[in-house]
Amino acid sequence: MLVQGKKVLLTGGSRGIGRALVLGYLREGASVWYLGRSRGGDEYEGAAREQGLRVVFRECDVADEEALGAAAKDAMKEAGGFDVLVNNAGITRDGLSLRMAMKDWHDVIATNLTAAFVLSKLVVQDMFMKKIPGAVVNISSIVGVTGNGGQVNYSASKAGLIGLTKSLAREVAPRNIRVNAVAPGFIRTAMTDRLTEDQKKALAAQIPMVRLGEPEDVARAALFLSCDLSSYITGHVLHVTGGLGM
Repeated sequence: MLVQGKKVLLTGGSRGIGRALVLGYLREGASVWYLGRSRGGDEYEGAAREQGLRVVFRECDVADEEALGAAAKDAMKEAGGFDVLVNNAGITRDGLSLRMAMKDWHDVIATNLTAAFVLSKLVVQDMFMKKIPGAVVNISSIVGVTGNGGQVNYSASKAGLIGLTKSLAREVAPRNIRVNAVAPGFIRTAMTDRLTEDQKKALAAQIPMVRLGEPEDVARAALFLSCDLSSYITGHVLHVTGGLGM
């Protein structure tokens, strides 16, 4: 029970990595409030009941700063404050930079980066006031480190998350609030499931471990950075890539 008794606020928790995060925190003893456009499956309630915990969904568009702030404040009031914040929500609007519409740029930055700043500001301020030794985990990406053609908006948003992580970590470390990031590589999700077997093999061939990762691999990394096992780690970017990009 790595996070026994803790309360977690999480964005983008309905599927893929988000689903693995919600279930991972529940199974390790934390109650979870998750914000986003869609509710997760009935398995969430089952996992919460099994542990005697809570799982609460608050619908909002995280790219809408006003709606996100209202949902977060409502969740904080209901929970009485959070021990862990996980900024996971993310979208893609891929295209070559010379042809990219400004809306595709702004939508990705608003969802992937600005929402993380808005929530971090609100939740960390509450941690300050309540003297909670908290943890913030930002789900970035390996392309925030390496870049990727056709993804200037997504890569910039994920690189921005890394900068946010390191800068915020410096600001709040004296208050015993830790801020870290996870940078996944190619993870098996609904997006990769649409690829052909040949395309999956081509992806795997780029990875030293010669396989795609699972959403649970990312969730386990986030859990580690949320619990006391990582109590002296802050400002770190943990690559979950099977060796990709090293």
